[in-house]
Amino acid sequence: MKTITIAPLSTPKTLTCAAWNAVSCAETLYLQTAQHPSAQPVLDAGLAFVSMDDLYESAEDFDALNDAIADRLVSGEDCVYAVMGDGCFAQLPAIEKAAKKKGFRVDVLPGVSYAKAAFPKVQDAATFTARTLPKRVDPAVPLCIQELDSPIIAGEVKLTLSELYPEDWPVTLATIQKDGHYAFRSFPLCELDRRHTLFAGSVLFVPPASFEERTRYGYYDLVTVMQRLRAPGGCPWDREQTHESLKGDLIEECYELNDAIDEQDDAHIVEELGDVLMDVVFHSVIADEQGRFNENDVADGIVKKMVYRHPHVFGTEKAESSADVLKRWDELKQKEKNQKTQKEVLCAVPKRFPALMRSSKVQKRARKVGFDWNDANEALPKVYEELDELKAAMNGNGNVAEEAGDLLFAIVNVTRLLGLDSEQILHDATDKFITRFGKMEELAASDGLELSKLPLNVQDSYWEKAKKCLNSLQNGNLGLDE
Repeated sequence: MKTITIAPLSTPKTLTCAAWNAVSCAETLYLQTAQHPSAQPVLDAGLAFVSMDDLYESAEDFDALNDAIADRLVSGEDCVYAVMGDGCFAQLPAIEKAAKKKGFRVDVLPGVSYAKAAFPKVQDAATFTARTLPKRVDPAVPLCIQELDSPIIAGEVKLTLSELYPEDWPVTLATIQKDGHYAFRSFPLCELDRRHTLFAGSVLFVPPASFEERTRYGYYDLVTVMQRLRAPGGCPWDREQTHESLKGDLIEECYELNDAIDEQDDAHIVEELGDVLMDVVFHSVIADEQGRFNENDVADGIVKKMVYRHPHVFGTEKAESSADVLKRWDELKQKEKNQKTQKEVLCAVPKRFPALMRSSKVQKRARKVGFDWNDANEALPKVYEELDELKAAMNGNGNVAEEAGDLLFAIVNVTRLLGLDSEQILHDATDKFITRFGKMEELAASDGLELSKLPLNVQDSYWEKAKKCLNSLQNGNLGLDE
């Protein structure tokens, strides 16, 4: 079987014997680039080679470049591909695919990374290339970032790191010289993309930052904080909490988040989202202590659910509209939860929902099997019917609570068919009542009267005055005589 041997040239000072033997004895030698200091030993030895530099210059993008290099490598017999650094990992998938198609074997010899060559004394560093740097890294361990080859890439790296490190955090940039040695410069992280002497062999070293030294934090820092609060010697209150004791807190935080969204205040929204997230992490840490599940299980579950319920994104299905998406979502949800009857679908609406929200949700699910009025005009007579039944119950002919509930349920049906949110409009009506009540109290006080000491008929007259006053203000008229 014909073989492609990939020989990492690493740097001139860290070139392995195995790699050099393969390169120097190759019948056909391909060189990733002749314009890199790591290629100097090949040039100095006067070895015959074919450079890939022409492909780098002509390729439209990296995918096209990798395919072109792979095609060239499988175009003949056994060959050695001398690459810069410790390997051509971005190109390897394309090479292996082409090799399999043409009946070649691919052997990758070990090499020394740019990071190890530049910072040999650094132990246990997390090492990435600039283009594969994840959005989330652990600031508690040393970090080496290789192939920092342009100011644009450096800017992207800076933005990623600035999410977790202070702007003035000291970093060190190592740049390989023509003689194979590295030159080192240290500066604040915020200046990274201002360094214009960047090269493919450049390596950035970021020293570890302790929790106390950092000014920005991420999701797993929240987990760490919560674990510390729950640990022996932590916070007595946090250590006492259970899933059951925290149930009300999560609901309250969600309502506070809704208020922040209504205010359209980003800072407040961020704060309240953080409180909701804290409750999620709190529950996860409690469960982790008991060996039941942890925050990764929570994230794993929701990721799998979202992938499963979006086959038009992660699979081969098609969805032309939001209606198509919602229909398929409900089908997949019902299958996932093994709901065989429509009653099971209705029962799945959480009982702890606010009553108006729960009734509206149940009605919407009933509508999906056709059990609903066509519009609000058809549903409105049911309100009058339920009102008459409530009147009868109040006169001793029926269950008052049951009939009052039926009336509310009928009203929710009408508002839902009008496209209104029953919870929201009742919330707005309550706000309106509070505003009118305040105005009524203000008008009575302006007449030297205390509202609580007035009979109901006088209070009602002030209520009507308040109503007219507020309506006039709303319409731009300050008078009370309309």
